[in-house]
Amino acid sequence: MSDAREFDVIVFGASGFTGRLVAEYLALHAEPGAPIKWAMAGRSQTKLEQVRAEMGIDSAVPILVADTNDDASLASLAKRADCILTTVGPYQLYGTSLVAACAETGTAYVDLSGEPVWMHEMINAHGAKAQASGARIVFSCGFDSIPFDLGVYALQQEAQKDFGHALSRVKCRVRAMNGEFSGGTAASLGATMEALTRNPALFEVLVNPFCLTANQAGPAQPSGDKVEYDEKRDEWLAPFIMAPINTKNVHRSNDLLGHAYGEDFVYDEMMVAGKGDEGKAVADFMASHNPLQGDDVPQPGEGPSKESRAAGNYDVLFLGEDSHGHELSYIVTGDMDPGYGSTSKMIAQAAICLVRDCRELPGGIYTPAPAMGEKLINRLTKYAGMTFGRQ
Repeated sequence: MSDAREFDVIVFGASGFTGRLVAEYLALHAEPGAPIKWAMAGRSQTKLEQVRAEMGIDSAVPILVADTNDDASLASLAKRADCILTTVGPYQLYGTSLVAACAETGTAYVDLSGEPVWMHEMINAHGAKAQASGARIVFSCGFDSIPFDLGVYALQQEAQKDFGHALSRVKCRVRAMNGEFSGGTAASLGATMEALTRNPALFEVLVNPFCLTANQAGPAQPSGDKVEYDEKRDEWLAPFIMAPINTKNVHRSNDLLGHAYGEDFVYDEMMVAGKGDEGKAVADFMASHNPLQGDDVPQPGEGPSKESRAAGNYDVLFLGEDSHGHELSYIVTGDMDPGYGSTSKMIAQAAICLVRDCRELPGGIYTPAPAMGEKLINRLTKYAGMTFGRQ
């Protein structure tokens, strides 16, 4: 971006639960010795001031007022920042005008969207404008889908080093995921279901694993919606609730990278439930239980305690192979609960990465891997408590 902006990053939604964590992280841990110019934004000056005080954030950090129902305020916000970081979801309800404002003003943008139908609509509506203005718009910069998108990317980079080509089949196996799901994730699922009720034609978009790619077509993919037994690894597998989001982002990454993973690339994600009869019982329970539904699901604006967030973690294994017998495994881990603690660090570093490390990235609507790739992996390893490495 050629014009100088007042702020490197504006956190929009800083008075919400996840937004508060992002603001606290930027204030205390973002990049020691290299502070960024940032501001907190939201609908209520009073609430933002309260959060700033409660989180121990320097009173010199500016507070800006903007509303998702006021397009002029969003345009003004976008013009003041190199990057808008928004935690205000569900994005299909509150994100469309902000994406439009960033695409129009050439402003970088990161969010936590796990809403592929909305993302599909935004790509069609604003992709060309973002390319023309230079806006770098990156969806899904939290637990969905950074660990998965970058995990596949890193595995394929290693495959190129070892074998001189990508691995056409990658299996993602979530071995541990300890922590609460985000209330925003649950709200996004609810909003998507309501949208499908109003417009059943959107279901065809939702079920297409390639709905975020240019041609919206590709090789047959595993459904991942039933309990499976992996004979090779002697373990039971259960459907992974985030797979319908992550898999679409991974296929979009492959598409944006010029099919660097191959035009025959096949990818799935499942949860590891365990071995033997106990593993089968756990897998059956996981397959029949939706953690994003029920009375105990956090509501937007709610979340776990600091102690609970710190006690969480996740461990994701990627198994790559091809028809010639080449195999490679790769692991991504995080040191806090995925839905809040780790997610707040991931999206903060994604915003900083766009501003500091990816100035030459052309405008467009991206997924994390083709936008930031190794640069973001390095940041997440140094500053966000994540590990990336071969098994």
